[in-house]
Amino acid sequence: MKLRTKFILFVSIVHGAALVLSFLIWRTQPLLFICAEVAILVSLLLSWSLYRQILRPLRLLMEGIEAIKDKDFTVKFRTTGKYEMDKLIEVYNRMIDELRTERTLQEEQHFFLEKLIQTSPTGIIILNYDNEVVQINPRATAILGGNIPDVVFSLSSGESRLIKLGGPQTFKVQKAHFMDRGFLRHFIMIEELTAEILAAEKNVYGKVIRMMAHEVNNTIGPVNSIIQSTLDARDLAGGLPAVLSEALRAARERNQNLNHFVRNFADLVKLPAPDKRPMDVNILLHHVATIMGPAASERGIDFRFFLSPAPFIISADQPLMEQALINIVKNALEAIDLGGIVTFSTFAASNRLVITDTGKGIDSHDQLFSPFYSTKKDGQGIGLTLIREILGQHGFDFSLKTVAPGRTEFMILLG
Repeated sequence: MKLRTKFILFVSIVHGAALVLSFLIWRTQPLLFICAEVAILVSLLLSWSLYRQILRPLRLLMEGIEAIKDKDFTVKFRTTGKYEMDKLIEVYNRMIDELRTERTLQEEQHFFLEKLIQTSPTGIIILNYDNEVVQINPRATAILGGNIPDVVFSLSSGESRLIKLGGPQTFKVQKAHFMDRGFLRHFIMIEELTAEILAAEKNVYGKVIRMMAHEVNNTIGPVNSIIQSTLDARDLAGGLPAVLSEALRAARERNQNLNHFVRNFADLVKLPAPDKRPMDVNILLHHVATIMGPAASERGIDFRFFLSPAPFIISADQPLMEQALINIVKNALEAIDLGGIVTFSTFAASNRLVITDTGKGIDSHDQLFSPFYSTKKDGQGIGLTLIREILGQHGFDFSLKTVAPGRTEFMILLG
């Protein structure tokens, strides 16, 4: 029951009882009856005035409550000149001012946070209470391409992990949480560490390769000289046994192979800076296909071309790019082994070059483009490392992925 209903009921009962009692004495004491009636009438008027004074603040409070429900913090009341009412209005107006200030501050903070998330160089994914994605910023979209790996969701709060997504880039994925209305919500940050990791890797393996090449060359040179001198002087002492001569020649050849092996690593460290000049990618692809044609024919592998009709001009170092593409095609041929197709596609509008093969594909992206990593039994792991160095020096993004069974794509963004 509402307060005003209770008040009206109370006044009605009290004055009704007073009227009944006054009628009991009207015959015996008429003057007292008249006074009682006047008193009852005055009491009714006072009750009505009191009712209005009580009801008005309640109405004001109800209007204020409705405004707060509607989140309208602009509604304020003027003073009435009555002490109690003005005190209530003063408290309400001050509360509204504080709520409006707090709301403005929250909106500004929310806008700032939203702007910060959208422009952050770190990828950010915000999850709801059920660990479903509700917001993903442009950087995270660019990194993941709309395909979020399961490893991202499997992380515990506070846990971090390094991942690769088919290219040379290495990303640090970290999961954290925040409180939202008393409940935990998680968010994921994705930060690229490629530049730092590549620089550290190159610094380490560069020192090792230079030291190794120095020691090997210092040893192989004198040893080969001694072997050659021995072979040249064999007739002075009546000649050497045939078996010993063959052993010396085999040792010399093995030393030369070792020297070539080490030189491959040394060449990787000593890559020159790109001498960038305008070049047509379509022409370069035909030239690479001509070079690799005999090796493809021996394996029964066909080359197919889907090139942009107009010249695809980029600024790059042609010899270095040719070396990188030769290594890409060589890997494609080895992945196919016997009988298959290597497809060359260019998309000038989006500055993309895609080389596709029908080989066995790639099982994992975790070790791809790691220095000297190879899935081949006798592989040195130089090919992909060389590709990474050349394309990285040009500033070209790239990726290597098996997109479907029998379809592995090496994509280069040439710009």
